Amino acid sequence: MNKPFAAALNFLLLVLGCTQLQAQTQKPNIIIIMADDMGFSDLGCYGSEIQTPNLDQLASEGIRFRQFYNAARCCPSRAALMTGLYPHQAGMGWMAAADLGTPAYQDNLNNTSVTIAEVLRSAGYDTYMAGKWHLTHERKIDGNVTDNWPKQRGFNRYFGIVPGGANYFTPELYSDNHRYKAPDNFYLTDAISDTSVKFIDTHFKAHADQPLFMYVAYTAPHWPLHALQKEIDRYKARYKAGWDRIRAQRFERQQALDLFPKGTVLSPRDSVVVDWNSLPKEKQEEMAMRMAIYAAQIDIMDQGIGRIVAKLKETRQLDNTLIFFMSDNGACAEFVSSGASKEVNGKKDSFESYRIQWANVSSTPFKAYKHYTYEGGIASPLIVHWPKGIDPALNNSWANGYGHLIDIMATCVDVAHANYPKTYKGNPITPMQGKSLAPLFTAQPFHRGKVFWEHEANIALRDGSWKLVTSTPENADFDSTTLKLYDLSKDPTELVDLSATHPERVHRMYQQWHQWGENVGVFPLDTRGYGARAQYAKRNLTIHFDDLLGGWRIKQDPAVQAMVNIDSTAKLNGKHALHIQMQKPGTQAGELLVNWPFQAKKGQRFRVSFQAKSNKNVQYTLRLEKSVGKGKQILEQQITTGTQAGEHQFTTMVVPENGPYRLSFYLGTLNEGNLWIDDVALHEL
Repeated sequence: MNKPFAAALNFLLLVLGCTQLQAQTQKPNIIIIMADDMGFSDLGCYGSEIQTPNLDQLASEGIRFRQFYNAARCCPSRAALMTGLYPHQAGMGWMAAADLGTPAYQDNLNNTSVTIAEVLRSAGYDTYMAGKWHLTHERKIDGNVTDNWPKQRGFNRYFGIVPGGANYFTPELYSDNHRYKAPDNFYLTDAISDTSVKFIDTHFKAHADQPLFMYVAYTAPHWPLHALQKEIDRYKARYKAGWDRIRAQRFERQQALDLFPKGTVLSPRDSVVVDWNSLPKEKQEEMAMRMAIYAAQIDIMDQGIGRIVAKLKETRQLDNTLIFFMSDNGACAEFVSSGASKEVNGKKDSFESYRIQWANVSSTPFKAYKHYTYEGGIASPLIVHWPKGIDPALNNSWANGYGHLIDIMATCVDVAHANYPKTYKGNPITPMQGKSLAPLFTAQPFHRGKVFWEHEANIALRDGSWKLVTSTPENADFDSTTLKLYDLSKDPTELVDLSATHPERVHRMYQQWHQWGENVGVFPLDTRGYGARAQYAKRNLTIHFDDLLGGWRIKQDPAVQAMVNIDSTAKLNGKHALHIQMQKPGTQAGELLVNWPFQAKKGQRFRVSFQAKSNKNVQYTLRLEKSVGKGKQILEQQITTGTQAGEHQFTTMVVPENGPYRLSFYLGTLNEGNLWIDDVALHEL
């Protein structure tokens, strides 16, 4: 062999070897797809009659989990998924509706956690998100405070809704940090799917050699029941069979799929759900329509997932893309009916839910729903698809083991060879709590160990086949004597309580749960309902305007020329202050009104205080009053403010009746000039 030819051959072998090594070590693309309020049995590959061919195909070409867990509610689940921490450790122990005053329940994603996007971006990934965020406090969203929006938590590009829900046809949309109204002929599920497809296309055209991480967070099938007519028509007749027959048929299919061990018993129909055949025909028609729209929402989501997969194929990325699909909580039994139209038709002027009757079907074969820590509230489908990373012999098989949303972060860090940080942007970071699911991709042993839950004082601990669980009624005290114990290896539907026969195990597991609760900050357990928690946070607060004008309402008559904004130069107590710059006053104080709305109860009294200063002496009125209808003010004070900062403090009269109230600054006749207000405090006495 002559030397030039030998040298060329060696070079070619070296190039081929490097290319082969690069292919072996190439980081996978990672796509996490999350459904919203979808029950355990709502996919075809988990027993449903709903048409989900694209997800079913991902399952047949990958693996499914019989037992995978979420955190029982949307905000806690999304926090757990994004951070790999228990929700309380990420600051999201409850919901984004209220800061309840402790680090675990600040209900705004904290700075001692990192998101998957933040971790993977540091490992060379471009990061994208389409869909629902719901990890930012509602007042921050209202005030357009973007410090905790997706773009600020590691995503290069974002499109979707930052709050927790929206009308599918007319939502307020967010593109990166820009907020705008949806255009005509819009449907949110399709927009999430199509934007995801666009992100994939543009990424690989510009960065073919760079891995992609994308989080696709659908709002489907969360209420309101909004879907496109073509898909609704597909299911109109199907659900006239009624929930009893549909539920039984789903369980039969689940048994045929080998989803549960032999001998598993279907949980009884929920006691509040009546026999379908006892309903009058007109009611049957209405209820069948509710489920038809819900099914259509899932069908449309599945079609969009099909378009995402097709784009991955087109860009030759599917084989090296790790796809996860799951739901954020169990089926939703909430009663919602608040649209302009009460007709159940899936149109934009309706705003309905599918109700507990169909949620009981979605939970098949389990009992309970979203909010609760029985299996019906926390069990989620999990489909994992990754041709290059999952042993082909495992295709269309069930994973041997259980997992939790906190394991997704650990899995991403593992397969991406990323470094989970000890500090990030100067903040100490709580260590990951999950375990990588990657061993299950090649049928290696996987021992998950203990997983913990707390949501609204509904608690649980799973350890191997054993599960400790109880629910707490709203406004009742938590009662450890109600704890139940189940062996899920023999009783996955939690029908045989073994607490009486294994009291020592109950005691030991409860002590373990209690220690976890102490560690993550769940105490004191709060059993108040959604409205009570949210309203407490609105009427028991001190505002430093860190959320800018979030939560405040401004009414300004055209006769008044004034600017109402936030100023950081006033140098009162906080970093920001409310700033009123009056250019031309009106003739009545109510022509410029800045108010804080809240709910008050008969018999309550409040202490109101604030700081203020002006560039000259000005006068205005402070009231605490009913916000609708006629009612006597329970506080009315004429305020004089000068150039020296001063504190004003007052005590209200007793609230005469339950209802909506507001703390109002009447500023319409304010003298020309500048007024600054800060540290507005409203506390119940």
